Amino acid sequence: MPTFIDDMFSYNPSFSHYALADLEKEGKLIGIITTNVDCMHTIAGTKNVAEIQGSLQVNCCEHCGCHYDSYEIWKKEELPVCEKCGGQIMPWPLYSDISLWQRDVQKARNWISKADLILAIGTHGYFSDCFWNYRRADAVIVQINPGHTGFDSIAKINIKEECDKVFKQLQEIRIK
Repeated sequence: MPTFIDDMFSYNPSFSHYALADLEKEGKLIGIITTNVDCMHTIAGTKNVAEIQGSLQVNCCEHCGCHYDSYEIWKKEELPVCEKCGGQIMPWPLYSDISLWQRDVQKARNWISKADLILAIGTHGYFSDCFWNYRRADAVIVQINPGHTGFDSIAKINIKEECDKVFKQLQEIRIK
């Protein structure tokens, strides 16, 4: 029977994950702020990711506190154990009791304070209070989300579509 970790890594990043990584490579994206713990932005190639709830890339031995900060340790056949003491390694969302990863919250605050355009993609905005108030007052907010969210009333543009569909259309326009 597959485990949660097996199931998670059986998925690949979406078209949108790769499109955002490309925008970063072109210098058009400062970084990505996410509450997802699945590392898909990193797997897609994005370098500047603020995972404000931590992720499977932030891991700690529950016994000695040694850090193992890579999602690769979860791809092994067995649960990872600490090389120093043999203790169980746990990802941040578990060993922190689902608290915020302050290092990445600070990155999110820094990035959003500089951004003149903010893309709110597929998010409802949960946990955004920890960085949202740091945004520039003149920043334009564009939301891409088929559902209704807390960003509906503040977004300058609301695109009510799935993000992969939107990024594929943008790529077609860009190629022409």
